[in-house]
Amino acid sequence: MKVLILTVSAGQGHNQVASALGEILSNNGFESKVIDTLEYIDPIISKTVDKGYLLSTKHLPKLYGKVYGRLDKNYAEQKEGIFLSISKYLMAKAFISCIEKEQPDAIICTHVFPALFLTQLKTSFDHNIFTAGIVTDFTLHPFWEFTDIDAYITPHELLTSQIVKKGIPEDKIYPIGIPIRTQFAVKHHPTSARHILNIPDTRTLLIMGGSMGYGKMEKTILALDELDTDFQMIIVCGNNKRLYKKLSKADFNKKVHLFGFADNIDIMMDASDCIITKPGGLTTSEALAKGLPMIFTKPIPGHEERNVEFLVNNGVGMKVSKTFPVEEAVSQFFHDSKKPSLIRQSVQLLGKPNATYDLVSLIRKNIK
Repeated sequence: MKVLILTVSAGQGHNQVASALGEILSNNGFESKVIDTLEYIDPIISKTVDKGYLLSTKHLPKLYGKVYGRLDKNYAEQKEGIFLSISKYLMAKAFISCIEKEQPDAIICTHVFPALFLTQLKTSFDHNIFTAGIVTDFTLHPFWEFTDIDAYITPHELLTSQIVKKGIPEDKIYPIGIPIRTQFAVKHHPTSARHILNIPDTRTLLIMGGSMGYGKMEKTILALDELDTDFQMIIVCGNNKRLYKKLSKADFNKKVHLFGFADNIDIMMDASDCIITKPGGLTTSEALAKGLPMIFTKPIPGHEERNVEFLVNNGVGMKVSKTFPVEEAVSQFFHDSKKPSLIRQSVQLLGKPNATYDLVSLIRKNIK
């Protein structure tokens, strides 16, 4: 049984979901292959899209948010717009040749672009191929409305009514959660996790800014360092080497454990009482699976703002703002005897630690 996983390198979340799914499929008797769709079709287009995403989200976030909102609000006007036109004109032959070459039993899309391509070309390949798309945020991104595939993998059943309103048939919606790496389904006691990390067994904050270290992390960390509350900080800078270098030279009042890019985030989450993070769909799904309360800073306008709305409205964390700074959020969390336990209860209700396993079962069930 062969599964083709189609992704797009606009942001790291789509690739990480594809990688997590590919790994568990391979460990469960499937042949799996991950393909960056735009890279396969045209590397120049792929680099342009990736750089455009990074530029707009990091340096022009308000503009990105306005464009996202406009696409979401006026999706009916976009049905025959630029993305579908490009898929028809430039990418049809290359995409069909990819499917013919790989001969998959199932195709799973971790981004809406390849799902759009599948929809446009579905009369050109074997209809016995099971097709599915993974919604990687706690909202339905623009253009999923124009796809026609067999299954839509969504983060939670509480989003189903929103998704149905956008025109997706309810019998095609599978709210099994965003697929995450299997280690996030395993829980270590905080003391054990801290022992693994070789850090003191005391109250711990995990501070992350995504793979690129987005957000005003330095300002956040310095504000927390001045708090008259006892805790240590695990700081993950991601690929932001400039931030890592700057923080490595800083003098802190508190105990600080500084990391660049880390491959043991699952252990760090287990070692922590709370995470301060930008609200990416994958990171928040991992934190939910670990039962970890969240404090959200600097969401990218658009999909991450929708993530915050869903997550805060369902009680799994707090959102920092100008009038509710990060130090106030942390102070409330540690000083209110009831708040942490209430948040953890909500986190347990919302978490989907077995999402990746459940998706594998769904694929196996639907391969003919």
